[in-house]
Amino acid sequence: MKENRKAVRLKLHQNMVNYKKPTSFQLKESYPLPPYSTVIGMIHSLCDYKEYKEMDISVQGKYHSKVNDLYTRYEFKNGMRYDEKRHQLKVGAYGVSRGISTIELLTDVELLIHVMPEDQSLLEEIKNAFLYPREYPSLGRREDLVMIEEVKVVDIIEEKLSKSLGRAEGYSAYIPIDAIESEDIKSRTQVVGISASGTRYNINKNYELENYGTKKSPKIFRKWNKKKVLYASNLVAMRKREVNVDEDNNIVFDA
Repeated sequence: MKENRKAVRLKLHQNMVNYKKPTSFQLKESYPLPPYSTVIGMIHSLCDYKEYKEMDISVQGKYHSKVNDLYTRYEFKNGMRYDEKRHQLKVGAYGVSRGISTIELLTDVELLIHVMPEDQSLLEEIKNAFLYPREYPSLGRREDLVMIEEVKVVDIIEEKLSKSLGRAEGYSAYIPIDAIESEDIKSRTQVVGISASGTRYNINKNYELENYGTKKSPKIFRKWNKKKVLYASNLVAMRKREVNVDEDNNIVFDA
């Protein structure tokens, strides 16, 4: 057993929330847990960071149910002039269409998040940003407020397990695919030929700005660094395998 590093552990609760899938439009579908990029964005906002801080994130949690709700949707096309028969709003000389659409909301969300900054000197700064937030924190949409139930700096230990270790009751997690493929993590309910069943996602973590234009006419786009994960529940870390756990024996699926 050896101590590896420390993390800020967050226990959060949200009433109703949408973690929007980038490819959903007519119905704003939600991821079952916040993507790494969403969590990292919240941390950077609360800490008022102006440049990216390297960090690993572990996301676990559960929700009670899903509901659909209506929201106001605005659409516009670059350079389209206002037409009173077509547009509901006029912005300068341009037109904006306003209508309604449907959004998917998760209810009664519980989250267990570990934040492991590469620069370990940032631990106290991140901890204090959640203990004394400069504004009410949100995760997902701007209006998806977060209730903070616990903020704690914990030790993360790479441990060779003497016995199999499960997760909190009912909790699911984003598990890096390499942990599944190496069979460090398996399902309690085995299916022949499948070590763990769940839903695969290729979720965003961070991005770099790249210019696809020229120096004179730049076209800056975000190039996302994506992580392949399995969203799954009812999984267990196997005996005699080395996995990361915190000081309270919570498995940490860092990515």
